[in-house]
Amino acid sequence: MAQGLNGSANGSSHWHGSERGVEARKPGDESNLPPKVVDALPAVVGVHTTIPENRRSAQTLGSEREGHGIVIDDDGLVVTIGYLIMEADTITVTDSEGRAFPASIVGYDYESGFGLIRTDVPPPIKPMLFGDSDELTLRSEAYVAGVGGEKATLKVKVAGRREFAGYWEYLLDNAIFTVPAYPLWGGSALVGMDGTLLGVGSLLVQEALGPGAAAFPGNMYVPINRLKPVFDELVETGRLSTPPRPWLGLYTVEHMGQLFVGGISEGGPADRAGLKRGDILQALNGDVLDDVGDFYKRLWASGPAGSVVTLRMERDSDAFEVTVRTGDRAKYHKYSND
Repeated sequence: MAQGLNGSANGSSHWHGSERGVEARKPGDESNLPPKVVDALPAVVGVHTTIPENRRSAQTLGSEREGHGIVIDDDGLVVTIGYLIMEADTITVTDSEGRAFPASIVGYDYESGFGLIRTDVPPPIKPMLFGDSDELTLRSEAYVAGVGGEKATLKVKVAGRREFAGYWEYLLDNAIFTVPAYPLWGGSALVGMDGTLLGVGSLLVQEALGPGAAAFPGNMYVPINRLKPVFDELVETGRLSTPPRPWLGLYTVEHMGQLFVGGISEGGPADRAGLKRGDILQALNGDVLDDVGDFYKRLWASGPAGSVVTLRMERDSDAFEVTVRTGDRAKYHKYSND
């Protein structure tokens, strides 16, 4: 199972000349990229957000964030990675020509990690179509693109398709891992050879090749097929009608076969229950936990947000149990219209 750190601060939409992707042009100004990929690149835009200092995510993700997004319809709808827009009060989309477009939040799906925004005025950009991310298998080739066209594009290979458990109560069952690492990953586009969108950049990971393999940096992409089943509802209502998952506000990390509390969301359920950084998590509702992914699956199976769970913990070699009333993560964060 792969784990990684949330890298929104490094998902900058500014491409520096020293950080070259592919050699986009051959002698004579001929492109190295497939024509359909070249045609799709203008749909990749920059996303800049500001977040009030008093918002909770500003403490961990910063009050100013930059990354990328992808225009996906003719009315200025942009898909990006959600942590770029979490609790944002201003959003600016910038195209590859440097034109800026104010935008607002359409929806955010905590379970997948996708965020949707829409520009106030539709940019004159051809949208990128959704592809089929299930077609990407080990050693498949694709392109990673940020705003900036061909000079901000990198040819990559799929290093794996496997479960990813993020320490912030996040789980993907079929994440896409690519190599080599793209330095400006946040919200970047994973583009197929046919110019379609296959995934959206989430993280830099150090073990892209998978468990047991040598450490090798790469990126984790959220498959676009994960968005498709919830897309229409997210666009129409901004959130899903399914009951929200129970949330604890724990940052959980694995070390030497044990699950440690690496951090706690201030004011969240775990914080109110008195848990502390460094505590060891052993069991949930009497079930011994195998790993982070197992923890999340058992937590989410315990009932909707608001359900009560019992955690067996260890602190300073003393075991104890604590009962926690779970919460709704979406209500923990605030947005400009709250």
